[in-house]
Amino acid sequence: MMTENQEAADLSETLSELEEEIALEAAATNDLKAACFFRIMHDTGVENGDFPDLDYTPAIRETSRDGYRIDGVCIDPERREVHLAVCDYRQSGEMETLDLAGYRQIFSRARRFFDSALKPEFISSLEEMSSSFEAAYPIYEQQAKISRIRIVILSNARLATRKKTVDSDEHNGRTFTYSILDLSRYADIQKAAGGTEALEIDIAELNDGNPLPCLKAYGGGNGYESYLVAMPGKVLAEIYGRYGARLLEQNVRAFLQAKTKVNRGIIETISGAPERFFAYNNGLTVTASGIETRSGADGSLGIAGIRDMQIVNGGQTTASVLYAKDLRRAELGEVFVQMKLSVVDPEHVEEIVPKISRFANTQNRISEADFFSGHPFHVSMERFSRRLSVPVRDGALHATRWFYERARGQYADRKNKGSSSNRKKFETEFPKHQVITKTDAAKYQLTFARKPHFVSQGAQKCFMRFAESVSERWTKSEASFNEKYFRDMVSRAIIFRWCDAMIGQSEWYVTDRGYKAPSVTYTIAYLNHRIRESERTIDLDAVWAAQAPGVRLQEALSRIAPVVAAEIRNAPPELKNIGEYTKRELCWTRVRALDIDLPEELERELISEEERKHRVRSARDQGSVDMDIGIEVLAMKCTARSEDIREYARSRGFLSPNSNRALDRISRGQPLPTPDANAFANLVKLMKKDGYEFPSAPDE
Repeated sequence: MMTENQEAADLSETLSELEEEIALEAAATNDLKAACFFRIMHDTGVENGDFPDLDYTPAIRETSRDGYRIDGVCIDPERREVHLAVCDYRQSGEMETLDLAGYRQIFSRARRFFDSALKPEFISSLEEMSSSFEAAYPIYEQQAKISRIRIVILSNARLATRKKTVDSDEHNGRTFTYSILDLSRYADIQKAAGGTEALEIDIAELNDGNPLPCLKAYGGGNGYESYLVAMPGKVLAEIYGRYGARLLEQNVRAFLQAKTKVNRGIIETISGAPERFFAYNNGLTVTASGIETRSGADGSLGIAGIRDMQIVNGGQTTASVLYAKDLRRAELGEVFVQMKLSVVDPEHVEEIVPKISRFANTQNRISEADFFSGHPFHVSMERFSRRLSVPVRDGALHATRWFYERARGQYADRKNKGSSSNRKKFETEFPKHQVITKTDAAKYQLTFARKPHFVSQGAQKCFMRFAESVSERWTKSEASFNEKYFRDMVSRAIIFRWCDAMIGQSEWYVTDRGYKAPSVTYTIAYLNHRIRESERTIDLDAVWAAQAPGVRLQEALSRIAPVVAAEIRNAPPELKNIGEYTKRELCWTRVRALDIDLPEELERELISEEERKHRVRSARDQGSVDMDIGIEVLAMKCTARSEDIREYARSRGFLSPNSNRALDRISRGQPLPTPDANAFANLVKLMKKDGYEFPSAPDE
């Protein structure tokens, strides 16, 4: 058990790391620290499921009576809800506390903004190009479709209480829910290293003090046990109402955000025939890391609490039950949802939960986008990033590498391992500014694919579009995702980040900040569109070699950016919300129609489309897929069969200490370092020759 002093010391270290990250991002982008803080906390909350992608729209009035503040907003009219984020960023650098009176005041200021945004006179008082208007107008325009308002505080202070949520309340016929992402929760999420923060749900409290009756279906060990439950609709709605998308396994969460329509059929059944809902609906598939059981009044087994509840199938049902309550004021008293609950030991989570999700969704398009950290694409990019050094620059003493982070927290987790000297060595080899996350990769690739309106829809929707396209391409040709693909992805990252920094430091932007993110993606997409019209493309090999865009490429982007930014702000009269405008193809149609003079010598940093295709073919033809990658993919497929493989190898005399160690790592779902990968590859060859059939062995 961690002592209070240890916890305080850990939080102090987390605060220092957060401040360092904010400072680095501010220096790289020339953005205000408050904006960088919002982005960092926003990305953390989105991945944890606290809220969907939010538009950064700071709206502040500093008065005591009618003051208000919000920093981010997202409206989902299909689900009849709006998310509002409020920043509580302390710049003292010291550990501070957010107390009860403090967070109540912050919540009230956010609610005051929402109430004001419903009034036409408030909208009329705002400058149409301001971020306040950007936040308020969509609320005003779609107020008839809003029944639930979720407000979250993003704070680098430590909450004075362990409670991270505040009881919801009703106001003018709408439901307000409240939550807080403070420094303690931020630290917990970072420690989860790719998972989500532990979520403790008191089921008995939500069920009028009674545990939920259940039937234990399987309890035979092997890392999990299963229960069957008839979940009351009112309890399910209350759970989802409090915790929202944090309940949804990441694939389901991202899928629902990308495909927002609520199931009207579910709502109709709840409203018209609630007693038949259990018979008509397929129910939920849920995982947990632990449960608390208790005997009910009749002595039967019941579930009183669930730890780490994750809905891996049935997210649409869950959302629809809540919105039937909100939209139709359904009582839900006769609604029950069948639930299969699998309780998985923490050490088996990475092995079992993704398979439960995949198999539970075989009839759902989520399976097409089963593209999260365990997908072979990410394993491939990760291994290339650990192996490929960048060309050494003049004056540099050490070669560096780009770190591909396929699971959230990988970089920080790896950096903090070992001694101080080992940490310094790691940071020298993998500098912080050379980290690419999988959502970064989606943003870069779709920008260069000339889809800036998709990128502007937010990280999660952008990622889902990228996932679908790459999953389809992976099925057709794994060999396309080779070393050149990785180097090109890094080159696109270099260009994108240079353009972002250039815009942030430009005089025209500093005097009128706003809409930088769409300006960056639209600027690069426009340049790519123009040069592709002449069947040319950027020489990404040259960018990789220099680890920087060429001077003519820099000049072209600098010319394009202010013109594109001005056009983005010139939204049609019927689309007053510029943020929404940038998400539409109409915006891209108008931007790509611009006629901007490009530097005459830009041609020197381009190659022909024919040459590009030749380079891609050459890279693909060097070998179907790198053997290391093939072995890593095969290892993933062998997780459940590792003991069978070990016994077979031992019985034939094939098992070496190295291959035995490799099988230990495979059984835990861990990636293989090069020596273990080589040992496993040799074992595969021996066993194949002996007639052993693997799930899908790589080409030799």
